[in-house]
Amino acid sequence: MTDSVVRERPRLSGTNLERAADHNQRVTLHAIRVCGPLTRVDLAGITGLTGPAIANITKRLLKDGLIQEAGQRRGGRGQPPTALMVRGDACYSIGVNIDRDHITIVLVDFAGQTLARVVEEIDYALPDQVRSLYRRSVKKMLRKAAIDETRLVGLGVALPDELGHVDLPGRPAAYSAWDSVDIPALFDEPFDLPVFSENDAAAAAMGEMQLGLGQKNNSFFYILISSGLGGGLVVDGSYFRGADGRSGELGFMRAASGDEIQQLVSLSGLARCLEARGLELAALTGSAPSPEAQACLADWTENAARQLTVPLEAVNCLINPSVILMGGRLPTAPLEALAARTNALMQERRGTLPAVAPVVRAALSEDAPAVGAAILPFSHFLLPKPGALWKAGSGAEAAAA
Repeated sequence: MTDSVVRERPRLSGTNLERAADHNQRVTLHAIRVCGPLTRVDLAGITGLTGPAIANITKRLLKDGLIQEAGQRRGGRGQPPTALMVRGDACYSIGVNIDRDHITIVLVDFAGQTLARVVEEIDYALPDQVRSLYRRSVKKMLRKAAIDETRLVGLGVALPDELGHVDLPGRPAAYSAWDSVDIPALFDEPFDLPVFSENDAAAAAMGEMQLGLGQKNNSFFYILISSGLGGGLVVDGSYFRGADGRSGELGFMRAASGDEIQQLVSLSGLARCLEARGLELAALTGSAPSPEAQACLADWTENAARQLTVPLEAVNCLINPSVILMGGRLPTAPLEALAARTNALMQERRGTLPAVAPVVRAALSEDAPAVGAAILPFSHFLLPKPGALWKAGSGAEAAAA
């Protein structure tokens, strides 16, 4: 490593985060991260801070290696202003998504790019299995990306609420161990990192808010299709948890049959549909699914879309989001088909509802919970706390678009 690289490294290790604790600096950095590249004039308009304040803050951010100059904007009179953008190599984070059918680990840079990824398809992995996969994978991931461990700011974990309790098909009795597991202790080696945990749908929504279509939609509802069915709600740019931290629990709503919707609209529900015809989920992942698999998928898609219409009527009436985003571990084509069919059914109700938000596939789909989990340490140490709003009517949304 050269001396110049050493000098440019951000001072983020240990407790040396005093400057990042400044609220205005956090808001400015977040604006550059979400809406960049931005000029200092742009930043003053978005944040409501004065020009001199923005000049001082951006000077510190440049010195600490968190942002960089992205060239000059042309087209105006005089000296063209310099645009600023975040440095992806400023710092890094690890995200882990634990679910009933897989474990996903990602290494993400500060710009949100996934640099390394490990996935193990395993049904109902127990805590010891998750610990083992993490410990034997994480150093290899850093080596692959040529990242030193001192550049890591933390680790985020995304997993469903009541992971060991909710009774989905095939759940072994030993899976109840997740109800009492110490999540930070699970990841205490090989690195001593701060650990942050979050509901998987919430993490996916937060990831979409930071890196996906949430940059253009300040209020949205996120549907996460995994082994179960989850939801997350973002209102005015902040994740809304509810009084007990359980907002967005779409999967526990009841279908007309009386079953929980997640028993039908989920990978578990799709697997049962396939099993009834002598097929497995793997039949959909190949390059050319059989006609039988395609027919089953089409039937499930229609049924799932219709099951979603009643809860989405409630979402539209009670929340009035600008968009409903659908993500998860369905392959891209089936996920897009489900979003499109659900959207078509909801648009048919436009005349009977006060408002109907479009239903579209989320930008971050399969790895959204893991990537969203990786953003948790960035949010804690460097970005503004929930509820820190930018200046109203500043044009932040236009910049993001």
